[in-house]
Amino acid sequence: QLQLVESGGGLVKPGGSLRLSCAASGFNLDYYALGWFRQAPGKEREAVSCISSNGGSTKYLDSVKGRFTISRDNAKNTMYLEMNSLKPEDTAVYYCASLYYCSGPVDHWGQGTQVTVSS
Repeated sequence: QLQLVESGGGLVKPGGSLRLSCAASGFNLDYYALGWFRQAPGKEREAVSCISSNGGSTKYLDSVKGRFTISRDNAKNTMYLEMNSLKPEDTAVYYCASLYYCSGPVDHWGQGTQVTVSS
């Protein structure tokens, strides 16, 4: 069974940090670009960050540049999103996804993990 499973979400105060993980099972992530998306209540899902299959290229949503860092460990079949200086507007369900290339169509979605930034 092909699965992407996110973990690491939770409740954090403004200015705090979280590290999200996305682990794949049932398929090899080596040849996929990987992305993080988020959806806040009442809003459309948006792309947050993407990393190429070899990790050599990354992209970020303007509002998270300098605060979020995407990375991957192909040996562990896992991707990460380090989130620092979190703001209330970062509150959303965060989803990981495998893509054929960054900005391309999504091949698989994870189930999502809730991130809440609140004092």
